[in-house]
Amino acid sequence: MSIANFHEKLLFCTQQKSRLGLQLSNIQMQQLSATRKASESQMAYNSKMQDLYYDPDFGFGTEEYSELLVELQNDHEFEMASLTAWESQLEAQKETLETQLNEVTNYEASWQKLLAQNIKVEFTYGGQGGGK
Repeated sequence: MSIANFHEKLLFCTQQKSRLGLQLSNIQMQQLSATRKASESQMAYNSKMQDLYYDPDFGFGTEEYSELLVELQNDHEFEMASLTAWESQLEAQKETLETQLNEVTNYEASWQKLLAQNIKVEFTYGGQGGGK
């Protein structure tokens, strides 16, 4: 196989690695966003819980308190479950992309070895060219 074909394969591998790296970067940014949203949600929930507890009309000790507390907790649990599902999906995508990146890296390494072997076969020491 000619050296140009090997170089073409190596350039294709480089392009694939770049594309996968970009996708991994995007996934990691989405994971950071999910973590930030979970943190913001937890802070808002804590604030609402405190406001509800000290509310003069519906706060602790009133009949409505337990109903509002359960509603608030259910809303928060649903939101956190949605965020957790999103984070799990992102993690699965990240693992898939990392696996693909490893495959392309291994494929690239094998083509580099073949290129080195081909160069040794095609060109002998001392500049005397010619194949077999």
